[in-house]
Amino acid sequence: MKKIFITGITGFVGQNLHPYLSADFECVGISRESDASKNRIDYNTYFNSSDLGYGTIHLAGKAHDLKKTSNDNEYFEVNFELTKKIYDKFLQDDQSEVFIYLSSVKAAKDTVEGILTENDQPTPVTPYGKSKLMAEEYILKNLPTNHKRVYILRPCMIHGPGNKGNMNLLYGFASKGLPYPMAAYQNKRSFLSVDNLSFVIKELLLNTVPSGVYNVADDEPLSTNQVIELMAQSLNVKPKLLAVPKGIIGLIAKVGDVLKLPINTERLDKMTENYVVGNHKIKKAIQKDLPLSVQEGLLITFNSFKK
Repeated sequence: MKKIFITGITGFVGQNLHPYLSADFECVGISRESDASKNRIDYNTYFNSSDLGYGTIHLAGKAHDLKKTSNDNEYFEVNFELTKKIYDKFLQDDQSEVFIYLSSVKAAKDTVEGILTENDQPTPVTPYGKSKLMAEEYILKNLPTNHKRVYILRPCMIHGPGNKGNMNLLYGFASKGLPYPMAAYQNKRSFLSVDNLSFVIKELLLNTVPSGVYNVADDEPLSTNQVIELMAQSLNVKPKLLAVPKGIIGLIAKVGDVLKLPINTERLDKMTENYVVGNHKIKKAIQKDLPLSVQEGLLITFNSFKK
């Protein structure tokens, strides 16, 4: 059984990816502290290792901070400097064949008009997006010319069991019988089931796919109103959509910025923005359809919240 190393194995994506891959690969986690009982090693052990096995999946990174409490330098230290160090280690190992870096669509654009593709010129504006793009650019400038394969994946909003963030906030409205007050916003955005992401990663490990940058998203974009309707379906209740005027919602969000409420302007933008991501390139590369529709994936996520 081929050995692969996974950074960020204790995070949301890592906790879902690990069991998905474990039937086909020996998965060794890399974290701050080693744990032999869970087949995890620390970073020092990884960097001092002379055998990286078949490949490395680099999931670890500093996520976008909606509370705005992070120092900008932290993004570059984790998302760029750590990625650079791990990628350099991969390049030095002659036997290791595959490197997968989990970047983000935010490395390309913070706002999208139309459909985001890999051909769009990256123009990130946040430290998160800029640090992810910096890591991408370093990898692309140092692509191997031998047998090694390198993949930069740009997922959109990932959801699944163990997911935290805006999905949980929305689910709280639905599960408590509260109406969703932002139905006046008509938007379209892409989502990504963590199961579909795991499927793509497994296909890249098992098959000889050309190296490069790939967006990863479910096939169909949905509006937030449609997401609320799926939450209601999961709860077996009637969806409650309330179209409060946008001006009032915007004022409440500004108050939330000051009082640190669950609703603030940045979270409002994320919940109501248009952000459609094209997945044609990755589907053409792996020559397979994604196993879950966006509706199926979201229902799995929402049903897991009930537990």
